[in-house]
Amino acid sequence: MGFCESAGGWRWQGSAGALRAVVAVLLLRLSLAQSVPPQTVCPAAASPQSLTETQYQHTAEEDASVGFMEALVQSFLHTVQPNPFPRDLILKIVQDLNVQLNQEILKEALVYEVGFLVCAAIGVLYIVLMPIVGLFLACCRCCGNCGGKMYQKQTSSVHCRRRTLYWTAFVTTVILLAGNVCMFKSNEAIKVSVDQSQVELSKTIGNIQSFLTAVPQQVDHVVNESYRTVHEVTRNLDAIGPQLGREIQERFRGTVDPALHSVRLLERETVNISLQMNRLNSSLAQLQSSMDRLHANLTAVKNQINNTLSNPNCNGCNNLQPELQKRTLDTSITIPSLNQFQSAVDEINKTDLRSKIKEAEDYFDSIPQRVTNDTKDVVQSSKQQLGKIKTQISQVTNEIPLSALTNVSETLNQLQRDIDRVTPEFKRVEHIRWAVCVALCSVVLLVVVCNFLGLVLGPLGLTPNASPTERSCAADCGGTFFMMGAGFSFLFSWLFMIAVLLLFLLGGNVYTLLCRPWTDGQLLKLIDTPGLIPGLDIGQTLGLKTNISFSNIYRDCEEDQPLWTTLHLYELINLEDLLNVTKYTEEIRQRFEDTNITLSPIALLSPEVKNQLRRFSNKASNIDSTVVMQQMNNISSINLNTTADRLDKLAAIQINNDARVELQNEARNLRQIQTDIETIIIPQLNNLNSTIKSLESTAKKINGTVEEVLSNVGAAQDFLNTNTRQIVKTESRMFLDCQLGYFIKYADWANVTITQQVGRCGPVARAVDSVEIILCSYIVESLNAFWFSLGWCMIVFIPSIIFSIKLAKYYRRMKYSDVYNELNMSRIPRAQMKFS
Repeated sequence: MGFCESAGGWRWQGSAGALRAVVAVLLLRLSLAQSVPPQTVCPAAASPQSLTETQYQHTAEEDASVGFMEALVQSFLHTVQPNPFPRDLILKIVQDLNVQLNQEILKEALVYEVGFLVCAAIGVLYIVLMPIVGLFLACCRCCGNCGGKMYQKQTSSVHCRRRTLYWTAFVTTVILLAGNVCMFKSNEAIKVSVDQSQVELSKTIGNIQSFLTAVPQQVDHVVNESYRTVHEVTRNLDAIGPQLGREIQERFRGTVDPALHSVRLLERETVNISLQMNRLNSSLAQLQSSMDRLHANLTAVKNQINNTLSNPNCNGCNNLQPELQKRTLDTSITIPSLNQFQSAVDEINKTDLRSKIKEAEDYFDSIPQRVTNDTKDVVQSSKQQLGKIKTQISQVTNEIPLSALTNVSETLNQLQRDIDRVTPEFKRVEHIRWAVCVALCSVVLLVVVCNFLGLVLGPLGLTPNASPTERSCAADCGGTFFMMGAGFSFLFSWLFMIAVLLLFLLGGNVYTLLCRPWTDGQLLKLIDTPGLIPGLDIGQTLGLKTNISFSNIYRDCEEDQPLWTTLHLYELINLEDLLNVTKYTEEIRQRFEDTNITLSPIALLSPEVKNQLRRFSNKASNIDSTVVMQQMNNISSINLNTTADRLDKLAAIQINNDARVELQNEARNLRQIQTDIETIIIPQLNNLNSTIKSLESTAKKINGTVEEVLSNVGAAQDFLNTNTRQIVKTESRMFLDCQLGYFIKYADWANVTITQQVGRCGPVARAVDSVEIILCSYIVESLNAFWFSLGWCMIVFIPSIIFSIKLAKYYRRMKYSDVYNELNMSRIPRAQMKFS
């Protein structure tokens, strides 16, 4: 960009131009006092791109429909196992596992499991006694004992007993139905949990895989951003000529532009003056030609008049001779100052100010190319240093232990493949489990249905006054259904209790030893125990000075902390050293300091040209148009018409016809010459006068313009001679600081990104929470709800059997009647025998 293309400027006129010139000189001198120009702001480089946010699938959340019995079951298990998590006991068992469990550890384990052992003992007692009691009851009834005899003694309280047993059996059956409904619902919850668990487990593994894949990508992104910075700086170094040269030009522009602008104005005014001088010379030549022609005509007419007046035949002509001699015409038009001014203008034109301007513009336009040529070697060496910087920063990828993430990713891939392989078989097993549990629920429902049929058919078929031997078929069926319900209960309850006992021991201990300590953090503390799980010392695996506990990792991941702080990578990696490129940038800086960008001095205007301008200014102020005005007045005062009038009068008194005609012709010729003076000479004189005045007006401004030029050029020349080297050094240093500042900006961004953003492990904590929800909130809670509901029904079977058998005799048809009681009963008022 040239320094002569400024759109601003001043056009100074008259005395105001001189004042502006003085102000400009003061401002330029003030700028010379500033040894270092004000610094410019570095151009903004492309900001590093933020890390791309990894998209994760929505993982499992607790489902209220699955854990509908959670509070009840957990309350029961807390009652069975109120002891805290046996961390020390588990550590002892693990330590002695490879040797032999001693009696103290076994005793301590049994004491801890005493609640489960008591419940298990009750379950075993139930399993043993229930079939035995059922067998003895069946044998006893077959022998006609234990209510087996089809005889019912009639007393006055028989109806009260029947009602009491009826409502007791009804309540028991309702409780049994509630347990059976919970069995069906929990069985379905297990199915839903298993189906959801497969999907949620795949989502969880997928999220961990996404996390493990994203971490290396984020590290690569940070490194790649350094390549962008290196590329940006390399591109700026390749364009050092235009960029640094433009800044140097900008430093010169404020001083040089006004100087060149004033020279350009002077050149335009000089051209304008040359044009005006040409017009003036043309006007003078045209006027001189007209004046010469007019003078020749006037001389010829005067000669003719003199000849006529000298003729003896002309009467009274001698009196006109003196007046005719006065009629003269001065045809010489001379302006002495114009000749000197013309020589000054010619001298300035020979100087060719436009070429001087072009020379200065070319000099400043060549600055970018000069900078390019002088910095070729330092740019090449700087590029080599940039390559070393790129190599050093790329070591971040090698320093961060990403191979461990790759191993975990491969393990998860294998796990996912195993899950996909066993999923069909697992679904088949789950379908069988669901069918078996439905069968269990259906058997319990069969007992409930038998009881409800007995409760409905018994009262509907019972007639209050009917003899026990004459009871209706409906009532007898009701009693039979009661007996069927009791028989099914004896037949299946002990088998079902085996399932309850096994599921109770499994689900209860999983909850108390896994789920509950997982929720309150005791399990993570156990895993944190050194040496508990061989090969899981994370600190030792990563080569850290301190050990890292799983609790700390989980807590940091819950807060979505980056891997830098979670895994204490600052103990393993000296990030400040990897991102410290000072040794390379200092070498680049030193090379730039040693580079000499040479700008040869330039003389905007030579001393000879300045002297010519001063002479031109002095001669321009000496132009005087008064001579032309005097000549115009002289010519304007000529009046040939008066002489012509006198010739006409003289012709009128002539006797000689020839003399009269000659005088008349001569008078007409004088009038024609007067007309030519008025129509040709006077306008040309006016035009000449106007041209001279315009030239005079223009010439008067030359003094201020030349003063402005000399002042501005002098100030600019002093500025260039004084500050050129300092400006080049300052701008070179600023350019280099800008380029190196990009690396400082990148290093700060990379430091913050790696230490605060790379590998935010929130997905890991959410994955652990998802596994806990899948295992405990879904599967274990549903399993515990099922065995709790089944055990509930098995316990309620005992009163159900008792009440059903006792109530059945009140509805079944008896074989023997109580005659005595019937007679006695006949005496009782009918109101007392009425069956309610």
